[in-house]
Amino acid sequence: MDYLSHIRAKNPLVLNITNVVVSNFVANGLLALGASPIMSNAKEEMPALTALCQALVINIGTLTRDQVVAMRVAGRRANECGIPVVLDPVGVGASAFRLETVNTLLAEIRFTAIRGNAGEIATLVGAQWQSKGVDAGTGEGDVAEMASSVANRYQCVVVVSGAVDVISDGTRIARVSNGTPLFPRITGSGCLLSAVCGAYLALSKEDHFHALWQACRDYAIAGQRAAQGLRAHQCGQFVVALLDSLAEINPATIKQEEKVDVK
Repeated sequence: MDYLSHIRAKNPLVLNITNVVVSNFVANGLLALGASPIMSNAKEEMPALTALCQALVINIGTLTRDQVVAMRVAGRRANECGIPVVLDPVGVGASAFRLETVNTLLAEIRFTAIRGNAGEIATLVGAQWQSKGVDAGTGEGDVAEMASSVANRYQCVVVVSGAVDVISDGTRIARVSNGTPLFPRITGSGCLLSAVCGAYLALSKEDHFHALWQACRDYAIAGQRAAQGLRAHQCGQFVVALLDSLAEINPATIKQEEKVDVK
């Protein structure tokens, strides 16, 4: 299934409970791709908004107690409605509050996917890893093994973004080698990928693994193309070019440029 074309044809509505740093960027990225974003942190409207949407993305980047309540309400409602839910555990190892929140969410909500960097996924699996704040950091654990472990533990698909994106459903592994070093030089590139994963899952009936490696591939290729001709310091231009590239990419370009290994 060509998910990108279906997103542009179906225009799925994706509810994002996300952080204040990236809200505008994520909304514009989804619009450029062909999806329809709605952004809210208000617990009072979560039951109604969740029921309207085709996917829910929960991002813990700038947590507040009220926002955690909204996440729990929306997540449970999404489960009731059969709507896919994506968790982005931003900086989960950076504070006790973040870790406590993620553990609560994982205990109460059935997540379709968890998308994070290597440091965040290492925290979920209890692996030794050195990271600073929300950075991916470094460690000795095998990323594919960590992804598979978390996927099996929470019965979901895990996406680990990095120089090579690793996607696992606990049995299968996909590696996407497209991308650009400019991704980690801007705020919100991972957060937008989580939202893109939500858009792809909105149209995925059963094979969420297939939908998610396509999401990572298409997003990485958009970034790769956006970075063409830019130097390492041109981060601001990359942000604008990435939005343009998300709107411009097409199945023919993706087929020519994809670097994906699925096992």
